[in-house]
Amino acid sequence: MPIVPIHGSRGDKLDLSLIAGYIPVEVYHAQIEDKAVVTEKDKIESPISIGVSACLLGHKVRYDGGHKHDRYITDILGEFFRFVSICPEVEAGLGIPRETSDLHGSPEAPRMIGNESDTDFTAKIKRYSGKRVREDDVQTINGFVFKRNSPSCGMERVKVFQESGRPIRTGRGIFADTLMKKYPLLPVEDEKRLRDRRIRENFITRVLAHRRMRIAFKGRFSYRKLAMFHAAHKCMLLAHSRKHYELLENMIADSQHLTVAGIRDKYFALFMEALKIKTTMAKNVSVLRQILTSMEGGLDSEERDGILLLIENYRRGGVPLSLTVRLIRNYVTKLKVEHILYQTYLNPHPIEVVLEDSAESLEGLFR
Repeated sequence: MPIVPIHGSRGDKLDLSLIAGYIPVEVYHAQIEDKAVVTEKDKIESPISIGVSACLLGHKVRYDGGHKHDRYITDILGEFFRFVSICPEVEAGLGIPRETSDLHGSPEAPRMIGNESDTDFTAKIKRYSGKRVREDDVQTINGFVFKRNSPSCGMERVKVFQESGRPIRTGRGIFADTLMKKYPLLPVEDEKRLRDRRIRENFITRVLAHRRMRIAFKGRFSYRKLAMFHAAHKCMLLAHSRKHYELLENMIADSQHLTVAGIRDKYFALFMEALKIKTTMAKNVSVLRQILTSMEGGLDSEERDGILLLIENYRRGGVPLSLTVRLIRNYVTKLKVEHILYQTYLNPHPIEVVLEDSAESLEGLFR
């Protein structure tokens, strides 16, 4: 695989004043305060919001007055994220306790029917959902964790009962469907899928990237701002999908032929699509070697060999990626290789570090 040098889309050095606002606060304080104008507002990151089905947070909103408290969400994600708690059935007025409901009919347009009274709750839930997804707190979320199998919140494979009385698992809860259609780029998962380490790490990556994108393009959009954002995410994109990186690179190169709104929306969609593709050890090794190549001019042979050994130890499973990245970032900082230093790949959010460093101990939460 050829080595791809790491720099701006057109060879530009990163303009630090443009990336201020979406690289981590600790990077501001330690590395760029004397090189760019960083306001007090920039230094205070507002909480990262994600939506969560209320029962998963321990709220007693289930049909029987119970809950489905998920400790991974409250104990781990709760340390870093602000939750927007939603129970569509309660908020739509179905009450507690209430009869159970299921989806019936067409998986594309199912109806939510009470199992005891045969009451059709579809219109009520749809009316509520259409209004709720437009409210301010929902518009600020950067992801959503749904309750699996719920007729209102299930994101996939929800039972939809047919005339024969037999269910098919191809449905989606009515509220989940409304939200996902309204915000198709929003990262979503359910609590069961988050038991898979790779899925939960990928979800967090997408949540954080979604937030950085929104912050970066808040206010007046410009082609230059987009190019700087793209340059700062080069390593991250390569670790997920080289194909998507190259498509985005070509999009940037041709951006002057598109309208401002056109390039922004197309880039955002393809960027989030790229991050859905999971990283692998091989992809990370390739990116780490590219970073090494980009700073080789400042390393002596002993330092270079040490980094190669570190990468090899990661490849063999001897050290986690988070430690490998931290140690390589120390060299990048020492050499002041600015076009690499501000890569988001080398500046993970604290939750990303926690998830990897504590991967084994987190498994206990899912037993």
